[in-house]
Amino acid sequence: MPKSSTDRPTAPETVWLAAGRHTGPAPQKALREHLRELKNSERIQGFLETENAATPDGHVFEARWLVDGDVTVRARLATDGREDVDAERRWTLAAEAEQPWDLAWPSPATMFWPGNSGFSWDRDATAGLWLQDINPLPKDDAALRRLLKDIARHSWSINVVVHEAMTPDDEGRLPLARLLPPGLRHRVVEHRATPEQFHAVNWALGDLGTSVPRGGAVILSGTPARVGYDEQAFRVRSVFLDGSEPTELLDKIVEFAALPWPLPADAAATLTALRQEWRLLSLEEELAHARALVASYSDALDAMTKSRDLYREATELAHTALSEMAEYRDAASAVRGSAPGQDKHPLTKTLQRVTDSLLPRRAPRVDALQAARESEERARQSSG
Repeated sequence: MPKSSTDRPTAPETVWLAAGRHTGPAPQKALREHLRELKNSERIQGFLETENAATPDGHVFEARWLVDGDVTVRARLATDGREDVDAERRWTLAAEAEQPWDLAWPSPATMFWPGNSGFSWDRDATAGLWLQDINPLPKDDAALRRLLKDIARHSWSINVVVHEAMTPDDEGRLPLARLLPPGLRHRVVEHRATPEQFHAVNWALGDLGTSVPRGGAVILSGTPARVGYDEQAFRVRSVFLDGSEPTELLDKIVEFAALPWPLPADAAATLTALRQEWRLLSLEEELAHARALVASYSDALDAMTKSRDLYREATELAHTALSEMAEYRDAASAVRGSAPGQDKHPLTKTLQRVTDSLLPRRAPRVDALQAARESEERARQSSG
């Protein structure tokens, strides 16, 4: 069984994360119109569109809305690709609420993506598999093994492998997504193995340390594994594909979604971008932001003023010290250069001036200057 990572931060309980792909024309116009419609109908409080600095020609859409009447949700969807290019592109979506996320709340994906559009957006980012439909596993064994290994390592979604005990009828081909809480409908990928693929799929799942019961299901741990994941606890022995509600499997998916999720690096970066690059501010948030900036500038100015004053004081002290050293050096030179019998009056005046100037600032030096004067006086008396 894959071990969970202990050195990665886990997704906060307040956060909803998903990554996917969209195909067809670039979605900026459709996203913009859908968000404007939700704003006009007051389903969201506001939205903002900016360029995605991390991806050439990408766009970022921010939106804010309320759930349960007074709980604010902030969400950020980032896309890549130019508007005039018809291609497959990746999108990431991070939403954070003021309270732990309730799976009964609307899926943030539906607050951005329009229900009817000219492209498919609800595909898993790793392998382009459907998020709201059944995904048959590849018939080729090597391709099957590659796919399962790839999604186990890189997918943000909750991947569920279901084995069909027998070929189901139309009722048995209905996807699980329709029965999931709204908060999980765009975070689960359902894989189906046909009856004859039982051994092949378990051969591939063996690389991941798990297996699927015949006619049952297993929820893959992901990489890194969710904290507290137990392979046996997330296996379901029987899933009846007859149109009835597979209650046990649905409960296991909800239980798995509640486990702490050690964030992959790209998911962590998406959450960081939501928190640190958020621009859609309310009036109160703008005022708080302005106050914080004023306080920050005030602190910086105060620090600069103190630094300037300290620099000026240090400069003045340095100049004073240099001047005193020069005066003391001149006085000492005059003492050493005097000879007996010469007129000592100029030297006496020099020593007096230096002594008077240094007395209030360098008291310890007065003793040396006074000794020099006494030496001069003794020299005069001896020569007389």
